[in-house]
Amino acid sequence: MQTKKTYTVQEATKKLEHFCAYQERCHQEVRKKLESMYMIPEAIDMIIVHLLNHNFLNEERFAKAFVSGKFRIKRWGRRRLTSELKQKDISKFNITQALSEIENEEYIAVFNDLAEKKINSIKEVNIYKKRKKFIDYFSYRGWESHLIYEKAYEMIK
Repeated sequence: MQTKKTYTVQEATKKLEHFCAYQERCHQEVRKKLESMYMIPEAIDMIIVHLLNHNFLNEERFAKAFVSGKFRIKRWGRRRLTSELKQKDISKFNITQALSEIENEEYIAVFNDLAEKKINSIKEVNIYKKRKKFIDYFSYRGWESHLIYEKAYEMIK
């Protein structure tokens, strides 16, 4: 029979300090981690307050790091970034702040660069199917419809 490991509040706090120091975390991730450690709700709240007070946990910083990373590395659009942050229970204010960090010129430049590469990689000859593949690709990644359709009709003729 397997016994579950239990932690004292001090042990759990130390463990979560490392967890948050390693990478930016949102409140939801921290709460899930503590629940998986079988901590009681009172202890969870106490530890989260400690992490907030000692700046291990900061929702605004998390949102900015998340947006920056997913935009620059995975090249997600604003719609996808917004919906992913909403799923993590990030406040509307912090989502807006984080998205405002992306310069509009850079956003459009990344989109155009990505569109160019995608057009060249689609081996479809039927222009309607090619447009659909292009549109589906960018919709899934959360780019705005007006950008996608404009580019699809401009580049795929």
